[in-house]
Amino acid sequence: MSVTLAMSAVAVLPPTGAAAAPDVACPRAAPPVPPPATPSPPPVDRAQREVGGTALATSGLAIPEGAPSAPAVTATSWLVADLNSGEVLGGCAPHERRTPASVQKLLLAAALMPRLDPKQVVEVKREDLADLDPASSLMGVVEGGRYSIENLWQGLLLRSGNDAANVLARAGGGERARQGGVDAMNDEARRLRANQTHAATPSGLDGPGQYTSAYDLALIARATFAREDFRRYAATRVAEVPAQPGKPAFQITNDNTLLDRVPGMLGGKTGFTSLARQTYVGVVERDGRRLAVTLLGAETAPLGSLGEAIALLEWGFALPADASVGRLVTPEEKKSSALALLTGLGLGATAAVVVLVVAAPWRRTHARRPGNQR
Repeated sequence: MSVTLAMSAVAVLPPTGAAAAPDVACPRAAPPVPPPATPSPPPVDRAQREVGGTALATSGLAIPEGAPSAPAVTATSWLVADLNSGEVLGGCAPHERRTPASVQKLLLAAALMPRLDPKQVVEVKREDLADLDPASSLMGVVEGGRYSIENLWQGLLLRSGNDAANVLARAGGGERARQGGVDAMNDEARRLRANQTHAATPSGLDGPGQYTSAYDLALIARATFAREDFRRYAATRVAEVPAQPGKPAFQITNDNTLLDRVPGMLGGKTGFTSLARQTYVGVVERDGRRLAVTLLGAETAPLGSLGEAIALLEWGFALPADASVGRLVTPEEKKSSALALLTGLGLGATAAVVVLVVAAPWRRTHARRPGNQR
């Protein structure tokens, strides 16, 4: 049976108010060692689970009807999407909240790469390094060292440098320093309509209330891989880090081993913490199709996140180009919907002013105090 846009996905929700169809179980590979227990993430409401299409509103499997079986993986959620067309080819628990680990660095890039001059030089401060475990993933910057923004992006994307993430967040955070950079990440997530994503740290190291989803990561990957500079950094094999007082120059190499193993690989980002387990985002381009795979909660065996990513990408490329169970939404759709709503209301300028004037005192009276905001 051919797979077309008109065909329904395996996981399809009935209209609102009807009984929900049971979720289809995702194919699972059993790791040799059971993963440790982790806290349950907050649930996602139905409206947010339906973003991109009702077939994606499942905690189970969503693949096109008649498609080959999806690979069995250990990842607790995953998604394969065409970044060019925006079509989602399949997913498992695509909107469920999961802990991101270092794939959260892609959100840092999406938020700050447009606003930071790559030639700008930034001095590393003690606060950038104070809260980092020396055993964690680091670029290797030193306090008092002066590095270009471009060099810091290389350290972030080639070596997953948590130190580079802190410096970049501070450089792009304005008066609020690093926290301003994290705020910019959350603003960018809202702009991209990545509704399950909240950043607490710029690096992806575990923080309170920090989550993302496989669907959100595809939105973020679409934004980052649309940039030529990001693709150039992600595809760089080796970069030079200049000498600093007390530290000689050194090289950093790209830890994305799939660059030389997978034909058409544009780049990828790995992540790991004990809480998040293995996470991964990768993008491959072949024959005019640019497919992204995002996965969260994978284990190191039997395939590991990279092996699972390869299996899911090959499954996606084997599907017809018009296969779909949903789509990646865009920021422009939200703006268009708001404009259409205002146009449909038919409010003139005078009426709008009256509404604002009348509403203003109410808003002041009923505004939440900062400590109550969520």
